[in-house]
Amino acid sequence: MRTGESVLGEPDLSLIHALQIAPRASWTQLSAVLGSSPDTLARRWEHLTAGGYAWSSLLAARRGTDAMLYAWIELECVAGDAEATAIEVASDACTLGVHQVTGDSDLVLLVASPDLYALDAYLAGRVRRLPGVLRARTQVVTRLHNRPYRSRIEQLTPAQVQLLTEITGGVRRPRARVPTGPNLTELDHRLVAELAGDARRSAAELARTCGTSESTVRRRLDVLTAGGALHHHCLPAPRFSGRPVWALVTTDVPPLEVPATVAALARLRQTRLVTSVTGPHNLAVALWLRTVDELHEVTASLVRAAPALRIAGTALSLRTHKIGAQVLGPDGRRMHHIRPDIPRTP
Repeated sequence: MRTGESVLGEPDLSLIHALQIAPRASWTQLSAVLGSSPDTLARRWEHLTAGGYAWSSLLAARRGTDAMLYAWIELECVAGDAEATAIEVASDACTLGVHQVTGDSDLVLLVASPDLYALDAYLAGRVRRLPGVLRARTQVVTRLHNRPYRSRIEQLTPAQVQLLTEITGGVRRPRARVPTGPNLTELDHRLVAELAGDARRSAAELARTCGTSESTVRRRLDVLTAGGALHHHCLPAPRFSGRPVWALVTTDVPPLEVPATVAALARLRQTRLVTSVTGPHNLAVALWLRTVDELHEVTASLVRAAPALRIAGTALSLRTHKIGAQVLGPDGRRMHHIRPDIPRTP
């Protein structure tokens, strides 16, 4: 059963793939790889973003020197209130995923918090006080095994990827996992807040908005990117991407088998986010699928790829309300974004 209304064309997907590799590459640099003029590429991207069919966004992976804490929150709602509750929580800066789902729960949220105390405050002071919420179950993410918002479009040829990498000076990859990363200053958080809606805003524009110099903007973005302090996501709106169906699969894996299992799951094209979690099951895997029917094939593929894994539960999204900072409308297109919180200077 197909649920997507249409898919983006190959030129659109090629442009999105290129921007995933080099988020802030100039149109001239991209032109040399994609074979279209800079003006054509700029117009195409304007069409995609203005129409809500795609976006490029930056979000902070850290708060100060500490990594963000993530959690999956499952909500049971009063009959008929799930959609209204989803729209309400989608307006919260800390929700990075809001999905209306099948199964025992009505909503699944992915939430980012500075620490356990902030997560508890959000649950007690916000979520559990919503009139449409009957029950909330929380699984704290103890480890992100891959970076959020990863995509597997893979539209460009290997030769194009290599050329783009050479033209843009190489892909800056985050350094190896360290206890703490670069300290995010108030300026850094202001820059990220400005880039949450459009990661391609110019250094000149950011400098004017944040009251600093262009060289400072470029230097701070380089430092944060190299240190793994930012999550970049350039994505097509799922309904138009060819993979419109979101699913969350919870699994049980013996602790000693987790590293091999995670490596096997990460190689599957459909997997987007692999997380170790607290609770009765120790691994939660988010997927984007072509069809509802594909869930059966993918769960079988998960077990084949990782024989130690046992499927404990599945949930399919009836509607996705939010991805990252981007709020999606009933038609599946991006409507607007929610600005991240900017920490105040002590």
